[in-house]
Amino acid sequence: MFEALPSPWLVPFDGSFRCRDVATSPPAEEISKKELKRQLKKRIRELDELQHMLYAHDRFSLLLVFQAMDAAGKDGTIRAVLSGVNPAGCEVYSFKQPSAEELDHDFLWRTTRRLPQRGRIGVFNRSYYEEVLVVRVHPEYLRRQKLPDEIDPEHIWQQRFASIRNHEEHLAQNGTVILKFWLNVSREEQRRRFLARIDQPEKNWKFSASDVKERAYWDSYMSAYEQALAETSRPWAPWYAIPADNKRYMRVAVAGIIVDTLRSLRLSYPAVEIGKKAQFAQMRALLESE
Repeated sequence: MFEALPSPWLVPFDGSFRCRDVATSPPAEEISKKELKRQLKKRIRELDELQHMLYAHDRFSLLLVFQAMDAAGKDGTIRAVLSGVNPAGCEVYSFKQPSAEELDHDFLWRTTRRLPQRGRIGVFNRSYYEEVLVVRVHPEYLRRQKLPDEIDPEHIWQQRFASIRNHEEHLAQNGTVILKFWLNVSREEQRRRFLARIDQPEKNWKFSASDVKERAYWDSYMSAYEQALAETSRPWAPWYAIPADNKRYMRVAVAGIIVDTLRSLRLSYPAVEIGKKAQFAQMRALLESE
């Protein structure tokens, strides 16, 4: 079974995670923008090569889950890190408010339909974790989910954590490598980014008054994230708490974890059968004779 690589951002597997123990900014030592740009380019090249090998190897799929508070940089990170990957081998899905059809199914249904095939990379921009994050902060949303009356609202979160753990372990046992990223932005940095969306015309389209109103629930969200990560970070589906106040640093960190994980799979190109190799000389002769 896949073992998560050691990392300063790796959320412990023993349930001891606390939000206050992780940073929102890079380590104290300053890393230049030029160096971060160089490192990101290097990892993008490596990821492109590894994605080709993942596709050819055709034994694993890679699922990347991104969760964060608004304005943490999910979209920009996904775009930057996967900018060199062949679009044919990568699919990105953004999960927003559930539709009427999705509410007529269990909470894992809509994301299960979008899981990546073997040989491909799937990216979830938000995910089934919304069901133990935003729904926990706003439990009134449960009323729309048409749950059986006998479900105890006091215990539903532990039940959902168990469902998520079982779901992810099942996927891992069947070849889906899962990496989960919490982009950990500070409340002050989020405020600055919201102001930039108001002040800069090219960013106005990103601004939503509802996002600002959600800041009133910041402490509740941190509590929900803390328990969700503690309950579901496991060797087969690790969480990484990535400092998100510096976008360049965040993107390099995410890209590095993905590259290191793919390397750990010991991917290889399929060996050609001897019988097929014997045809190579014949086919070469035909091609060269044209």
